[in-house]
Formats: sequence, C-alpha cells, structure tokens
Amino acid sequence: MTNVSATPAFPTVSPEAVRNALRNRDEIALIDVREEDPFAQEHPLWAANFPLSRLELDAWARIPRRDTLIVVYGEHAGADLAPRAAAVLQGLGYTRVHRLEGGLRAWIDGGGEVFRDVNVPSKSFGEVVEAARHTPSLAAEEVQALIDSRADVVIVDARRFDEYQTMSIPTATSVPGAELVLRVRELAPDPRTRVIVNCAGRTRSIIGTQSLVNAGIPNPVAALRNGTIGWTLAGQQLDHGASRRAPAAVSDANRDSARRGARAIADRAGVRRIALAQLDTLQSPGRTVYRFDVRTPEEFADGHLPGFVNAPGGQLVQETDHSAPVRGARIVLADDDDVRASMTGSWLAQMGWEVWVVEPVAASERSETGAVAAPVPTPTPVASVGTAQLAAWLDAGDGSTAVLDFTTSANYVRRHIPGAYFVIRAQLADALARIPRRQRYVLTCGSSLLARFAAADLRRLTEAEVFVLEGGTQAWITAGLPLESGETRLASDRTDRYRRPYEGTDNPREAMQGYLDWEFGLIAQLERDGTHGFRVV
Repeated sequence: MTNVSATPAFPTVSPEAVRNALRNRDEIALIDVREEDPFAQEHPLWAANFPLSRLELDAWARIPRRDTLIVVYGEHAGADLAPRAAAVLQGLGYTRVHRLEGGLRAWIDGGGEVFRDVNVPSKSFGEVVEAARHTPSLAAEEVQALIDSRADVVIVDARRFDEYQTMSIPTATSVPGAELVLRVRELAPDPRTRVIVNCAGRTRSIIGTQSLVNAGIPNPVAALRNGTIGWTLAGQQLDHGASRRAPAAVSDANRDSARRGARAIADRAGVRRIALAQLDTLQSPGRTVYRFDVRTPEEFADGHLPGFVNAPGGQLVQETDHSAPVRGARIVLADDDDVRASMTGSWLAQMGWEVWVVEPVAASERSETGAVAAPVPTPTPVASVGTAQLAAWLDAGDGSTAVLDFTTSANYVRRHIPGAYFVIRAQLADALARIPRRQRYVLTCGSSLLARFAAADLRRLTEAEVFVLEGGTQAWITAGLPLESGETRLASDRTDRYRRPYEGTDNPREAMQGYLDWEFGLIAQLERDGTHGFRVV
C-alpha cells in the first residue's frame, strides 16, 4: 500500500490509500474504536466497529491474522482514541497497525462518503439487489387483506428467532434467512401457495425473497414491503411472543430440489468448492481465512468441523462487517446439506468476497461439539472478592466501597448490584470524576472477564484498593442477593448501544419512517462512495 508515513508512535495511512485498498480488494481492516452509537452516526462503508472498551475481547476472533493491515480511527470528547487502540493491538501481537491520517474528519474533508446505522454494507447491498432484480413485494395492506380473506398464503419471518418472538406478523412462522430455501417447501408444498417473506425493515426480506426466486422455488414469492416497520406505519397490529418454527425434518425430495437450486445460483455467483482435506491450501501467507458453519446454533453444538465457528447464514449475510471485518479476506462456508452454505455463499460472492464451500463430508468429520469460545488474552492478575464479602462491605454502609459495572448499559438497566455505577471502560477516567472517591473499588460485569481487563486501567488511575467480583454479576444473581434496575447511577452515558429504529415495539413513527427513507437513499450513497465492489447475478 502507498501513502504510508511514519510518526514516533504509529505510522499513518491516508484516507485515499484506504479507499484504493478497498477498491483493489487488498486485505485491510478499517476499524472504528468508538462506542457503537457514535459509530452508527457516521462511518465509512467498510469500517467495522471495534469499541476500545472491548478490544482485547474481540480482536483475535475477528482479525485472526496478526500481520493484517489494520487502520484505526476514533475520537471521544475531542480526544483521539486511535493511539490507545493501536497500543492495545500492538500488545495483542498485531504487527501492521496504523492510524488513519487525520482521522474521520480527514476522511470526510477529503470527499469520503460516510454512512449512518450499523451493518451498512449488507443493507446497502440489499437495496442494490432489489433495484437490479426487481424483487417482488407486497404492501402491508395487501398482506393484511390476504390474511383476512384466509388466502392460500404462508408468511415466513427471516430474522433471528428472538427477534421474531419480540414482534411478528400475524400467522408468520420463523424461518431464519439461510433456512428458507432448505425448509420452505415443507411449509408450502403446494406450488400454488403464495410465500411472503418479512423482516423488521427491508434487507432480510429482500434477500430472503430473492433467495427463493434464485433457487427456483415454484411458488409465487414476495417480500413484505418495509417489514414490521411498514406494518406498524400502516396502523396494523403485530403479534408478540409467537413460537412457530419451520419443521426440523426435510424430506429427501425437498432437500434434493433445494440443493440443486442452491448450487446453481452459487455457481453463477462464482462460489468455489473445496474438499475438506485441501482446506489448509487456502491458508497462504498474507491471506486471512474465515471459516463459518452456517447452520443453526443447535446443529453446530451437536457437531461441527474443527476450526469452524458458528455464523448462521442469514445473519452472516446481514452482519458481514461484524463477522468478517477484514475486507478482501477469504471466506469458507460449511453445512451438512449443501444448501445453506451455497445460498449464503452466493450472496457473499455478489458482495465482493472470495467464497469457498466445503464439499459434503461424512458426519464423523464434524467431531467437535459445543459452542466455540472466542480466543482472548489472559488479563493481568488482580485481587478478587466473593459475593459474600462484597455484600458485607456494602451492608456496612460506611461508603468505603464502590461497585463499578462494565456490562452493557442494557444489561445494567435490566438488573445490577444495588448501588453499582455503570461505566464504559474506555471512558473510565471521565467516569471516576463523576463518582465520589472511595477506599476500594469492586469491578464487575456479566462474567467478570471485561472487569478484569478494566482493573488494570483503574489501578493506573487510583491508589485505592481494586478488586474484581469473582464470577461477576451472574455470581451475585446465582447467590440470590438483592438487585436493582433502571438508570440509577450512570457514570458514563449510554453510548455503547445504538438504538435501532427497527427493534423493539416503542419506536417513534418519525424514527421508523426516517429509517426507511435512509435505506431508500443508500444506492446513491454507494455510487458516490465507489468502494462497495457489489455485483448482482
């Protein structure tokens, strides 16, 4: 890469050099180390969010190759976070860490496009697909009329099951994205049955609908235009707590039909095939290889190929920037039916990724079981305290102990140790200024892992005693000790989570309509940006 200049701390890379790397499909990880909310307000298309607060927990899993070119930027309250993040990454063993020259401001001033929201590459790609393929869709009012008239129609929800349970279209069945081609024939065996695909907004319903079309499903298919947002804006009622799922069993005939359709579109998209025994040949110098098993978490836990992590295919297409933040990397997909990997791969290839699918293997090859823990470094040792001792200190009522909770703000609001302060780790110094000084601090989070990393930060800021709660807040809950809820003591603002206009049931109508308007404008932004690399077959 050109335009790299040195500084006493870390070298810098110019915004134009980053754009050139993205256009050329060179491997690069452009990472934004702010919290999620400021990241979601404006960022380059291919920037991936790596909050400084969690960098040790996220880096090794998401950027597996230590000599990846990493370009870092991000500010908070006028302070440049990039040098701190670069130092952490260097300490984690990364050897090519750079700062974005001039930060985000230089990117913008140089004519670089910035985007709102999260998972923008996938969402903008969905808009490109709809425009290119004229993906069929129906308005909320039309779908309601079909339901009311008891028409021969099946509605399938392409989101995660937990999202579906929160709110869903009446009569809809949960069939997460990559499962659609494999399972829809079980729900709609009559080719005359109309199939309608929905999500919360637009992307997953567009991709889900077009998946069925691309795979040659004989049924008439349409997306629910604008998803549950459009349904709500039309004044129609959603269901809550639904639990309908597609049948787990798929007939041999339906599986064969799905396999033929999936392989055909994957071949057209340029997906390549590789035998399991040849997989290591992809691990060449200078190349990152992501290995994803795109089946459901339950299937993955029952048995998976060594070296693979679980990324259900629909969400992998929806959240590619999170799962594969190294643009230009190779992606290898596996399943046990030769349907879900092919369909997922067909979309990733059209998004500009080099994609390989593992050829079918014997079940015995899926020899590992259970979930795969993300690799993390060992935190600096710190003194710990049990729940009984912490409870005694707090019950003493002498104000000598403060509990600092580094969990997500959503978890904190839901339940936390009475008197605990919510703190964003990267903003610890600012948070301490809001908290009365104490003789000792006890740090916690859900499991205590993040708190252990935060303890080293705190010891550099105070001479008070520093402890970590053994087992974190979960241990406190398990012990049956008191809890409180709400925004009781926020020592940091709740910027760790961007409030999505398409999640939950209490979003203002203006926010929902604004989100749809934003999606409609994504194609124009892509044209101005010029780094997307999308193509539609």
